[in-house]
Amino acid sequence: MKPVTVRRGGELPPLKASRLLEQVRERVRYLHYSLRTEEAYVHWVRAFVRFHGCERHPGEMGAAEVEAFLTWLAAERHVAVATHKQALSALIFLDRKVLGLDLPWLDAIGHPRPRVRLPEVLTHEEVSRLLALFDPQHALLARLLYGTGLRIMEALRLRVKDVDFERRAIVVREGKGAKDRVVMLPGALVPALREQLSRSRLLWSEDRAAGRGGVWMPDALERKYPRAGASWSWFWVFPAAAHSVDPRTGEARRHHAHDQAFQRAFKRALARAGIERPATPHTLRHSFATHLLLAGYDIRTVQELLGHADVSTTMVYTHVLKLGGGAVRSPLDALTTVPPAPAAAAA
Repeated sequence: MKPVTVRRGGELPPLKASRLLEQVRERVRYLHYSLRTEEAYVHWVRAFVRFHGCERHPGEMGAAEVEAFLTWLAAERHVAVATHKQALSALIFLDRKVLGLDLPWLDAIGHPRPRVRLPEVLTHEEVSRLLALFDPQHALLARLLYGTGLRIMEALRLRVKDVDFERRAIVVREGKGAKDRVVMLPGALVPALREQLSRSRLLWSEDRAAGRGGVWMPDALERKYPRAGASWSWFWVFPAAAHSVDPRTGEARRHHAHDQAFQRAFKRALARAGIERPATPHTLRHSFATHLLLAGYDIRTVQELLGHADVSTTMVYTHVLKLGGGAVRSPLDALTTVPPAPAAAAA
């Protein structure tokens, strides 16, 4: 028997869409969630409905159906803990924010326990070798990620106005957790960044001459400042080479460069550098934090630069420092004369 559901009234406006997935999109946009969150939630709601054969509406399903879907993801699909948590969050959002149901069993469903893993960190020599082997189109972005600790999307979403050459600072707008922060602008990047802005200005000028619409503006700024999106200060530091259609408005705009292009460039540079560890663009951020700690900067400073809400998140890099010769010296290395290892016995 299903638990009694209690509908919440007055918290959110009634939905206009009639189809379920469109209702999810409408509610996500009303709550100002990101496009990526919208895509993820729609994906998991669709997968949940299809898993149960599309025969029943999610509002008619209960804890057993949700747990069956989550168990299938973990046992059959072997998804990562983060993916499992994202699917659960999507279903909770569906029930509470879209269907307007207050179901007590939602809080009782077991949340997957995250595994604490040490981040992959490159050495100074490996970073130097890697950055030297990027193709010219992506070299600046790679150096920016390592030099500032920015996440890849934080770097790609930079606007011209966010780069302050006089104060040697970069302002990160609405990073993870919708928080702003300020990071340093490495002096070594100033000439290359100025050249990048010169190339971006050419694209901006072409768009203005062609009468194309301005770039995307967050929240209601486009209505409040209708001309700002076409201004140079709001243009992308790393604009895309071609225009694309905004999936929410249907308007053709120039978006920022796509992250997948850089991810492919990173893999190519990694192969050229002969680094066989499972590094990703995010590894540059991990290496930035670890190398700052190695240089003697305090952990609170590193926390602020990374934009971590809790210092415990930043503490993981102190564990990386203890690996290898970072902290403890092996007693074997203290011996004056180290006897040779015995030869293996013949088979």
